[in-house]
Amino acid sequence: MKQLIYALSLALLLTGCQADCFTQQAPEGDGAPILPLRLGEGAQRCFLTDYLPTWQGADSLTVEEGAAVRVAPVAGAWNEFDVETRGEHLATLTAWTEGRSLDLVMLDGKRDGEARLFTTGSNGSTIFLKASVQPTKLVALWQNCRLPERFILPEGDHIKIVLPKDATSKERSFLRVYAATDAGLFNDVLIPLRRGKVVRSTDDLTRRDQQAQVLYSLMIDRFYDADASNNQPLNSPEVLPQADYQGGDLKGITAKIEDGFFERLGISTIWISPITQNPRDAWGLNLNPRTKFSGYHGYWPIYTTEVDDRFGTSEELKEMLATAHDHEMNVVLDYVANHLHINSPVLQAHPDWVIPLMLPDGRKNIGLWDEHRLTTWFDEHIPSLDLERPEVAEPMTDSATFWMTEYDFDGFRHDACKHIPLDYWRMLTRKLRERVTDRELWQIGETYGDPALIGSYVRSGMINAQFDFNVYHTALDVLTRDHSVERLAAVVEESLAAYGAHHTMGNITGNHDKGRLISLAGGTLDPDEDHKAAGWLREVGVGDPVGYKKLALINALNMTIPGVPCIYQGDEYGEPGGNDPDNRRMMRFEGYNKAEQAQFDLTSRLIHLRRASMPLLYGDMQTLSLAPDCWVYLRAYMGEWVLVGLNTGYEERTVEVTIPAMLEDKVELEAHFGHPFTRQGNRVKLTLPACEFEILTQK
Repeated sequence: MKQLIYALSLALLLTGCQADCFTQQAPEGDGAPILPLRLGEGAQRCFLTDYLPTWQGADSLTVEEGAAVRVAPVAGAWNEFDVETRGEHLATLTAWTEGRSLDLVMLDGKRDGEARLFTTGSNGSTIFLKASVQPTKLVALWQNCRLPERFILPEGDHIKIVLPKDATSKERSFLRVYAATDAGLFNDVLIPLRRGKVVRSTDDLTRRDQQAQVLYSLMIDRFYDADASNNQPLNSPEVLPQADYQGGDLKGITAKIEDGFFERLGISTIWISPITQNPRDAWGLNLNPRTKFSGYHGYWPIYTTEVDDRFGTSEELKEMLATAHDHEMNVVLDYVANHLHINSPVLQAHPDWVIPLMLPDGRKNIGLWDEHRLTTWFDEHIPSLDLERPEVAEPMTDSATFWMTEYDFDGFRHDACKHIPLDYWRMLTRKLRERVTDRELWQIGETYGDPALIGSYVRSGMINAQFDFNVYHTALDVLTRDHSVERLAAVVEESLAAYGAHHTMGNITGNHDKGRLISLAGGTLDPDEDHKAAGWLREVGVGDPVGYKKLALINALNMTIPGVPCIYQGDEYGEPGGNDPDNRRMMRFEGYNKAEQAQFDLTSRLIHLRRASMPLLYGDMQTLSLAPDCWVYLRAYMGEWVLVGLNTGYEERTVEVTIPAMLEDKVELEAHFGHPFTRQGNRVKLTLPACEFEILTQK
């Protein structure tokens, strides 16, 4: 009888949850989830467009009743406002315009190390969660609407959340859950929905689902030459072959999409190097050996809205994009906003647009990356633009927007983000939201620095993500300097706390500005030497075959932690090399040796495993065991979980872990990489050989 009463009560609740919330929202509430305001000590100045990029202002901002939060407009207008929390870890802020509203989450404080929140299942429009400790506060949002308390049914450590009826009208929407204790914050939860039902299978995901991406970074000139008719090397005695054009083109990318290269590997998003017209002569200078450089890399734009004819034509670019989309792949464009080449007609017409080269103390402002972050030049032939000035930023953001309105790109990779002022990113993203309405763009940037600096660009009104160089550099130290994996685990947790438990930050194997990891791990590159010089002065190979195992380890890490994994071209099979330009050797697609073929196959298996697993895409993460050279962690989603073990040491390790009680333990497990394990109740014992990994999934 009690069960019948409960069922009737739940049915009445579901009937009553018709969710006025969406119909009362302003239109932007139908878009992507608004990223939280991450606050610190004292009052913080905020810009409304950082969270609502198409809003020029609001009628008012209000804080939920009873919250220890102060919010006040700047100069009487809500386009800028100050927020101060007084011991409140979690609160919501409501932005009002013409009687309609959107809700923003505010987070203040550190993670509570004991507080974990996992999704355990769903039944129709009801979602079930479990908490490791009792939350003192819990906030659930569908899209950008905070659900009323009647939608949330806590029962001890169980939490039921009822979805609004509005969700059934949306092909894709999201439920987000935030919780806090008096000591700090829980991990946040993100649940993708399809027509109001929880997405339980990766079959229901599309290339538009950002958390499901696997990124492949390629340099067009060094990828594949499918059209010899557009080859135009400088053939200058001043330029060594390694620094000259080698023939890769847009048709080459199209050819490799069509022959199934990316699908065999498992890639969902291709990041292509810049395609704007570069100079036709040589610039820069390397002294030993002596050589100048061509603009084969694309980072010296002459024209900002023309396709470089050495890569192809506008029509060939459109064909490449259409082919990628036909194969369910995205393409993001590497774009340079910080500078133009000194011979650009734009600079010839507007020489005052550049930042002065000379500093007041008589030094040249070149390469002062941190001392003069927003003004430094990269080189004398590529002066930095004064993007603080609207008359410079306006046409430059228009040029960037051109590539998204004239071509069907899926987003940007932005070069040198941290050297460009925040107002530029606000202006660009507002224009993109206003002018590109047929698709949601994803923008990822390049910034070296601490999480506070990196995160200052990651806003709903700026860019979606950045490459997480802190995770990469820490992993590199673990794999090439024998540092403790405990530090790597701490940096991953630091990123989850800084950017959210379901961020789309890029986790890389390397890039076009770094010595190859396999050569560092194999010992043919010393971590402390000049990697550019090494690439010029000697043949850099793999060295010790352990390099292959360590390259596989970083791939295993990237494919199993939150974020967007990114393979730099050649890392899928283990291309060796020093730094630029030795790390930009022409790609090889055949003739692999036995170790390279095995590495390619292993990389492909890892990528396909990730893309087939909802826990690895949307699961919440928890470390179960951590030692100086062994890390075991878990990703869990809707009651399904995956166990990952990494052994970064040189001896075999056996580790026993306990599956959290809140997760189902009566499931059969499968080891995907052949290492032995045993299971007894909620205890799992796993043996990992030296420098190897294992991933256990439920059968």
